[in-house]
Amino acid sequence: MADMQTEAAYEANAASYSEDWLNQPPPDDMYALLVRHFVSGGRTVDVGCGNGRDAAWLAKAGFDVVGYDNSPALVDLARKTFPWVSFHVGKLPQLENVTETFDNVVCETVLMHLNAADVPAAADRLWTLVRPGGVLYVSWRVTEGADQRHADGRLYSAFAPDVVRAALHEGVVLHEEDVTSASSGKRVCRLIVRRPV
Repeated sequence: MADMQTEAAYEANAASYSEDWLNQPPPDDMYALLVRHFVSGGRTVDVGCGNGRDAAWLAKAGFDVVGYDNSPALVDLARKTFPWVSFHVGKLPQLENVTETFDNVVCETVLMHLNAADVPAAADRLWTLVRPGGVLYVSWRVTEGADQRHADGRLYSAFAPDVVRAALHEGVVLHEEDVTSASSGKRVCRLIVRRPV
C-alpha cells in the first residue's frame, strides 16, 4: 500500500512540487528513450503522472495517453494545466480503477515512494497493464542501504533492480541503465521491457 506520510506530503505540497517540476529542465533523455522504444502513437498510460508534465509531452508527441496519480491535488493541477489530457486518481500497487491494457506504460520515479515490501506487487501490476507486443518503461530513484525519508515526509525506499525485474515475466529487456537524471540531477535506475506477442 502507499506510504501515508508520502501521500500527505504530495497533498500538502502539490503546488510547490508542480512548480519545481515545471521549472526543471525537461527530461529529454527519458523522452528520447520513450520515442525510441514505445509503440508509435500507441495507447499509453502514465502511472504516477504527478502534475501531468510527461503525459502532456507524450500527447503532443502523438501518443494516445491517459494519466493516473495517487494524489488528488496533483491530478487536479494536471487537469487544469493540461486540459487536453485525461487524468484520474489511481493508486499503486492495486490501481483498481484501471481496467484496460496499453501499448505503452510509463511509471517514472514512483516505485521508490512505496514501502519496499509493496514494490514487487506494484511492478507486477504495471506488467499486467502491458498488451502483448507492448512496452513498459519504469524508473525509480536509487536509494542505497536503508530506506530514507525526506524532511517533507516522502519515503525513498531501498530495493534492488532484481525486485522489479523478477515481476516482468518473460519480458524482453530493451534498455537498462543506472544514471543521473538530466532533469532532476538525481540517480535513477531505468528499465524498458517489451512483452512478447
